[in-house]
Amino acid sequence: MTQKWDRFLLSAQLRDFSVLVLHHAVLLLLTHLCGGQSEMIGPPQLIVGIIGGDIILPCHLEPPADVTGLTVEWARSDLNPRFVHLRRDGVELLLDQNSLYTGRTSLSSNKLKTGDISLKLSNVKISDAGTYKCLVPKFGAESAFEVVVGAVSSPDVEISTLSNAVVLDCKSKGWYPEPEVLWLDGEGNLLSAGPTETVRGPDDLYTVSSRVTVEKRHSNSFTCRVQQNKTNQTTETHIHIKDDFFMVSSSSPVRIAVNLVVCFSCVLTVFFVAWKISKTKEHQDETELGERKSRMTTLGNDTELQLLMGEHGARDQLMTEREKMKYLDTTKAKLDEALEGREEDLKHLEQVISTLTEQKKDLKHQREKLISLQQEVKIQIENIKKKLKETPKTDKERKKQKREKYKEGLERTKTEYEQLFKNTEKLLERTEEMIIKMTERKGKLDMDKEKMTKHLKEIEKQRDEVQRKLQSESEQLKQSELLKQSEQLKQSEQSEREEERNDTSPNDPPVQQISS
Repeated sequence: MTQKWDRFLLSAQLRDFSVLVLHHAVLLLLTHLCGGQSEMIGPPQLIVGIIGGDIILPCHLEPPADVTGLTVEWARSDLNPRFVHLRRDGVELLLDQNSLYTGRTSLSSNKLKTGDISLKLSNVKISDAGTYKCLVPKFGAESAFEVVVGAVSSPDVEISTLSNAVVLDCKSKGWYPEPEVLWLDGEGNLLSAGPTETVRGPDDLYTVSSRVTVEKRHSNSFTCRVQQNKTNQTTETHIHIKDDFFMVSSSSPVRIAVNLVVCFSCVLTVFFVAWKISKTKEHQDETELGERKSRMTTLGNDTELQLLMGEHGARDQLMTEREKMKYLDTTKAKLDEALEGREEDLKHLEQVISTLTEQKKDLKHQREKLISLQQEVKIQIENIKKKLKETPKTDKERKKQKREKYKEGLERTKTEYEQLFKNTEKLLERTEEMIIKMTERKGKLDMDKEKMTKHLKEIEKQRDEVQRKLQSESEQLKQSELLKQSEQLKQSEQSEREEERNDTSPNDPPVQQISS
């Protein structure tokens, strides 16, 4: 009975042990399988691209893995062919790419080494809007996200008088998708305006306009806001109207055109801030460039030092060259990234200079228009002065007061035009200064780009030399190993032959007797 009980206990312990072993085996297997999976990480929200600009579509593997020699796909299921960009076995397959994206997509070869397959899309078009999918088939990892495309433009506001009220006309060209127009007073309250007029041009861009009639109020400040909620883009123009504008009679032929002055005042402020930021970035970039030059000099000194230490063994020298190759690769990757940043800065500056140049042209046109309006008002003032000298035949006092009031309105308008002319001159001067400063900034960036390109060529040259040395030393090591093996083989064969001679030497005398 005791033996049966012992066997029962032993059987139960073995069964529990087997279950425990199986549990650990399954746990280890699941851990191994899960640990080997990779996940494709895309952007957390939709990407907004501005027409004519460049955007980066972010996508990377987590945990990182080298995908340089693997298949990388960027696709849109609504296209035929569906490939936006295709790379297979380290080769770009341009023939399989959809023609809409020809020459506008690129991957960073350096970032591919860390599993970053982010796609750069240049010269964004309206047709680029859609759902994109990034995929690395080997890992079975993919991510999909939406790209929306937009275009924005600053609104222009034109002012005209109507009895004791003022009419504000807001117009903005070059929007996508279709935006909405809002009018606000100085306290941020919405104003009731007429229906927004929308025109879609042959380039599929929208032009919107809206008109509102306002009366004199506490602040006399108004805002025309144009916004597109889907792309989260908003531009607005603020304007302040002086009390005198509400006192101009409806019979006055004068039309106040201040749209360019108001708009350009806002735009120039924005560009001035952008220029201040770019100056700060320029200082940082120059500091980084100095550090790179220092590292380049250090590299040259290290190379000379290694040449002086040539008496060390081939294996130690090989390790040194490998370390140098790793350093050169790291430096090249950093310079490539910095050069890409310079190119983006240059493109941005070219756009700013182009916009400022166009603005300068419009300001000159505005100045000529103001000169013409001043001459017209001057003529009207001279005419009303002549009428004031004349004596009306009937209702003398009332007509005289009306002419005096009309003359006062013209005098105020003349003063306003003179002030607008001065403001336009100042804005024109500031615009020309900004063009000069931005052009100088562009010249410095061009020089930095040229220096970086030169450094890259030097690094690539050094890298090629190191690569050749590594290959040469590797071949020498192989030859040395082969020679050693050959010598060892010869020594082994000689030893075998000597052993054979020693084994056959006792049989020689009988052979000699038989021969005799």
